[in-house]
Amino acid sequence: MRRIQAAVLSIALLAPALQAAPKTTPSEETLPKLTPVEASHFAALALKCVQRQYPNKLDHVMNGPEDVENPQKLHPAFYGCFDWHSSVHAHWMLVRLLRLFPDLKEGAKIRAALNENLSAENLKAEGAYFSRPLSQSFERTYGWAWTLKLAEELRECDDADGKKWYANMQPLEDAIVERLAEFLPKQTYPIRTGVHPNTAFALAFALDYARAVGNKTLAVLIVQRSRDYYGKDAAYPAAWEPGGEDFLSPALEEADLMRRVMSRVTFAAWFHKFLPELAEGGKSSLLQPAIVADRTDPKLVHLDGLNLSRAWCMLGIAESLPRGDRARQVLLTAAARHAEAALPHVASGDYMGEHWLATFAVYMLSGPGPRSGAAQASAEAMR
Repeated sequence: MRRIQAAVLSIALLAPALQAAPKTTPSEETLPKLTPVEASHFAALALKCVQRQYPNKLDHVMNGPEDVENPQKLHPAFYGCFDWHSSVHAHWMLVRLLRLFPDLKEGAKIRAALNENLSAENLKAEGAYFSRPLSQSFERTYGWAWTLKLAEELRECDDADGKKWYANMQPLEDAIVERLAEFLPKQTYPIRTGVHPNTAFALAFALDYARAVGNKTLAVLIVQRSRDYYGKDAAYPAAWEPGGEDFLSPALEEADLMRRVMSRVTFAAWFHKFLPELAEGGKSSLLQPAIVADRTDPKLVHLDGLNLSRAWCMLGIAESLPRGDRARQVLLTAAARHAEAALPHVASGDYMGEHWLATFAVYMLSGPGPRSGAAQASAEAMR
């Protein structure tokens, strides 16, 4: 009954966003948008988990008996939300919501939680964790990507709290940038999975970060590796998707990356070679929302996340194609369909989805987010 009530509440709270997505020929203007009501709802979900230590799924190599510790001792900033990366991106979501809605009713609670979790001491310890023996692959590359996305978001904060949190992030941010720059030249092949190690997803977020902060060296490296990995791809077997526990689409994540790397005209040519059938619409499995059979199962509920991440990829890809491209409307229609399938289930009443799905919903609904003039100019100059 509790799950049913939560689902009904979710549908009611999200009704304005869902009603904004018509069944036919949606445009960028008519797709769901994030409103203060949904923002408040999503913030409440994150606040329930960012300081909740258990249940917890650790990814921790123990080099000796002294390494047996509880999650909060190991990760004093990011011990909540079931696992490290979910905690990181829940913090990203809370910062994003504060920036978008400064008067959000949960604002004081958000600031209190962030002040406690994102302290200088805690984030120094998080950065130091990556120097532990046998920890070089910890959260590579999904958690790395969300860490850089959090740093990028904090950098855009223009209030005293945000500037303090960003300064505190420096040791962890530096650790991730260093490891990514060291790892990419050694990664001979991309990882094309639909779960955490997906290379294209991480490179897209990392490229956004590099351009936002003006790290030209990292941006050049990411662009080159993206072209090395994906530049010659063609005729992707879209019928093989989705995988049974995917929360990312390997095909759409790749295209979402390459739109960042190529000019509009070059990307359009590449995209139609890569997914030649998509412009025709039809019954491509990429255009049909995934079916979730059990939202209490920690792997099957991934498919709700897949519907949300597919939607944000489709929106980005559509925006990057030329105005007259037939695939634009196909993608916009499919994005609306995926959003409508997933948004009512962000709050299912079960922790297996509730500890992370709100972040995907906020990222899909809010897009790139507001950017300072300096950051926007830096990003444009580095394209």
